[in-house]
Parts: sequence; C-alpha cells; structure tokens
Amino acid sequence: MMKKLNCRYLVVGGGIAGVSCSTHLQAHHPQSTIILLSSSPLIKAVRNIQQISRSLASFDVNPTSLADFEKENPGIETIHTSIFSINYESKVVVTLNNEYEIRYEKICICTGAVPKSPFPPHPRIITIRDTGSVKMLEERISKSKRVLLVGNGGIGNELAFQVKNCQIVWIIKDKSIGNLFFDPGAAHFFLPLLLNKGNHDDDVTTDDNIYMKRMAFKLEDDDISDQPGVTGSALGPDWHRAVQLHGQESGNDVTIEYECEVSSFHDQDKCDCDVTKDGDDVTGWPLHVVTTNGKRWGCDLLVSATGVRPNTELFTATSCLFDEEDGGVCVDVNMRVSGLHGDVYAAGDVCSAIKWPPSRHWFQMRLWTQARQMGQYAARCMAAHYDGDTEVMTDICFDVFAHVTSFFGKKLVLLGRFNQQGIDKKKEKVEILLRMTKMEEYVKVVLVDGRMLGAVLIGETDYEETFENLILNQTDLAYLGTDLINPDIDITDYFD
Repeated sequence: MMKKLNCRYLVVGGGIAGVSCSTHLQAHHPQSTIILLSSSPLIKAVRNIQQISRSLASFDVNPTSLADFEKENPGIETIHTSIFSINYESKVVVTLNNEYEIRYEKICICTGAVPKSPFPPHPRIITIRDTGSVKMLEERISKSKRVLLVGNGGIGNELAFQVKNCQIVWIIKDKSIGNLFFDPGAAHFFLPLLLNKGNHDDDVTTDDNIYMKRMAFKLEDDDISDQPGVTGSALGPDWHRAVQLHGQESGNDVTIEYECEVSSFHDQDKCDCDVTKDGDDVTGWPLHVVTTNGKRWGCDLLVSATGVRPNTELFTATSCLFDEEDGGVCVDVNMRVSGLHGDVYAAGDVCSAIKWPPSRHWFQMRLWTQARQMGQYAARCMAAHYDGDTEVMTDICFDVFAHVTSFFGKKLVLLGRFNQQGIDKKKEKVEILLRMTKMEEYVKVVLVDGRMLGAVLIGETDYEETFENLILNQTDLAYLGTDLINPDIDITDYFD
C-alpha cells in the first residue's frame, strides 16, 4: 500500500548539495518537517569543516548511512528511494513502485551530475563517478599491470597519481595536464611529482630552485610561451583515501599522450595487429586501444574519467529553462528554477547560474565546494521565502571564487579568475606574477590594471586569506611589482 507523507521541505539527492541543503533547512526552521530522498543507501555527510578565510573552507566528505545521518540530524527524515514522477503544480512526488506519495510545500532538486562516457559498455572499461565505481576500480586494478586512463579533470589527475604498482598510459586531449584547474606552468610544476609518484628525494628547497618572473602581455593563446620548460552522487574531496589502488607491476611508470583521444578499441581475439608503428608490443594484452595520434596500446583495463553532465532528468517534461552550453537547469539568484513557479529550487551540479548578474570575481565551476555553498544558500532562500521575504541577498561566498583541494600530494588553492577566465584579451592590461620553488610551491598571481583578479597557490604558501582580501578590495598593487610574491617579504603582515 502506498505510504502518504507530508512535509514543508523536500530535498531530492543525497550528495553534498542535498545534504547541505537539508541540514541548513533544519538550522533555519528546526520545527519544520524535512524529508531527504536519496537513490543511494549512503549519503555524503560534510564533516571537519575548517574555515581558512571568508570564502575558503576545507572539509571532509564521508559516506554515511541514512540511519546514522538521521541519528545525527533527528529533525530530518531520510528515505532510500528513486522518484517515479513529480507534479510541480500540485506539489506531489510519487516514488518508484508507488511506495510513497509525498506532498511538499517547497522542493529543492539536488540530483547532481552523471558521467559522460564516450565508450559503450564493456567488461574492461570502467567509468568513474561515485563510490561504487571506485570500489569496483580498486578490485580491477589489483589484477592489472597496465591501465589506460582517459580524462584530464580532477578525478583523472588524481587517478594518475594515486594508482601505484601499475603502468599508466594517460590519454588527454589537451596540451597539458589539469588544464581545467591550472595553466601549463603549474602543470610543469606538478609533472615531477607525478612521474616520481611520491619519491621526494629531490624535494630540496634552495635558492637555485626558486624561480620568479614577471610577465606583461595581452592574452592571445591559452599558453604562456615564455615560461621555461612548459610542456550516484559525486565523489568528494580525498575520495582516494578510502581505497587502495595498487596493481601487479613493480614500477609506477606514467606515459602521457597529449592532444589525442581514443579512436577505437578491440578485444585481443578481435585484433590482428601485434605491434604499433612506434614499436609498442600489444601481444598478450586483453584490450587493444587505438588513439587518434596513430598509436596502439595494449592494456588490462580502460578507465574513463571524462567529466560529467548535469542530471536534469526530473526537469525534462517541464517548462524550465536550460543552459544551452552545459545543459544545467537555470536558477535565479535565489536558486529558484527559471520557468517554474517559485517553490521549486535547485542546487549543486544539476543547476546553472548563467542567468545570474555577471560577477567580476566569481564564476560557476562544478566542484564540491560550490555544491556545498549552493546547498546552504538554497536552504537559506527557501526558509526566507517561506517566512515572506521576497528576495534574499546573495551569500558572501559568491563574492569571489575560492576552492581548496589537493593534487599530486600538494595543497592547491584557486582564487578569483585564477586562469584568466572571462578577461577581455584585447582591452585589458594583464600581468602575471610567478614564483616557483621546485617540488615545493608554486605561486601565480593574475593582475589586471595593477589589481589582483586571481591567484593559483600550490603548497603551503599562507597567502590564501591575504590574496582573497586583495581580490575583494581591488587594492592597487602596481607599485609592488614582484615584491608581492617575494618570499623574503612578509606580504601578509604588510597588508594586515
């Protein structure tokens, strides 16, 4: 028999955005009825939050059972189910097999994103997105000697570094690794860490290892040519700590194939070619992969980590607006879904902020940090609108882009327009300040007309809070020159 439930707030999705939304709804309206629907028996609980600066925070994401989550948050009812239908006009949700009929007053859709895999189903191909696929990967890699990795996003970069005792052939369509997060200069900094796989014998900080440069130019290309040597729900940060990604090889060789993609693949018994034009013997490998640069690789496993697309399935039969570029459902500045009535909200990877007023220092990037921020902000807006407030001021976390994570064993902080995103390449005077200490730290500052617009900080630089404030305050820094990043000058104390 169908169970009929009523609630003030219904949150759909057990990822970071959904969990953050539901817990903050409880904080705003502790006496209200809140239901959280999750298609997975595990949800992503955010713990150990450490506020680094006004907008920057680090946190752990722990898979948590619904029962444990309810014990920690007794005002939130959790249900493990999937949705069969939603009637946004009558505010009714029916779950699969007609198990539940839920009537709500306000709803927030936090269904996240689904992986974009260019490959059809195959027993030797794994697409990485959630905890379940990572556990499967752990098992498969334990039996592998060579893995072909496809994808240059956050998960792809971490996999290239975290997989040990296994040959990695990394296929990326870009000119450098990690181009979503950093420029070719930072990629050049990271390469020794990747190729050494944790061997820090060369990690000696001396004056000879410190490189500083100041560059003024108009951006014409994606690269900086005069840098020397430049060649279910989502996983949370540090997802790799829960698994052991160790293969059967004695070494940790990584081969990177730039600016190419997979053109075809074949099982061994369906391939009549044993040697590539470059001499790579593929005899004996169960899977043969051909790339667009003409090379053929033999491997035990192909791992696809090629990104995600917004999971907008619950909006397909509605009049809501979608972002033509990335497919996300459009939301207004109060997280309400554009094209539907005002009691439907969305947060996290499923939504697009393209309709928001242009921001000089913030932009949307589908990351754990923004999923948490959007979930919290959606809860604040839902509670305020319920109380009769028509418009809610945008949260301060959207004043400046700020994200902290780790790559290749190093802390990475991204601030503002860190990769010159959205800069008018013809009209604005762009200046780059760069400092790199081999194997230790990398500091890049983006200045426009003498004012800081963005920064990339790798390692323990202690610049995060100061640089965030300089971006927000738009202080004229032209007179400082390279002293802004000079390690012998305490710039943090200077601007205190």
